[in-house]
Amino acid sequence: MSTQQPAVDCKNQVVVLGDIVRIVTLNKKFIKSFPEDERILIESMIGQFFKVIAMDEEGQPCVVREWHDEHGIMQTHVIALDAEDMEKI
Repeated sequence: MSTQQPAVDCKNQVVVLGDIVRIVTLNKKFIKSFPEDERILIESMIGQFFKVIAMDEEGQPCVVREWHDEHGIMQTHVIALDAEDMEKI
């Protein structure tokens, strides 16, 4: 039996698979963990809307950011969000 608490957003609203969330902030240390040329792409997620595509093993909602690199190749980042990072729409 799972005792895992449901995921919530910055307003304590329950967030589940398929919900739309707006990223309101991302931890600066998290952003700096990416290669320099990818940081601007991660930072550009702030203020944008994303569909929750998965829940990770810790129950955190995950969203995906997709873009084409300078060679036209699709790149993606899937990130798990903490409550303070998102607002359910």
